[in-house]
Amino acid sequence: MRVTAVIRHGQSVVEPDIEGAVPGRGAHLHPTIECYDLAVRRKAFARALRLEGGPSSAPVGAYVAGRVTE
Repeated sequence: MRVTAVIRHGQSVVEPDIEGAVPGRGAHLHPTIECYDLAVRRKAFARALRLEGGPSSAPVGAYVAGRVTE
């Protein structure tokens, strides 16, 4: 699954890019809870997307959690 960073209310937010259509830098993540948790622990989203600070990755977490329950 591809993820991208977008600006929401003046803050960087990492969101899933399901269709792969959002322009700009993206990163790939296995759509599993384990991979998501590891990426958050290692601060991989900020590094891969070249973002300063700690972007919110809650939308990605919600998407991955929703896939697990389906």
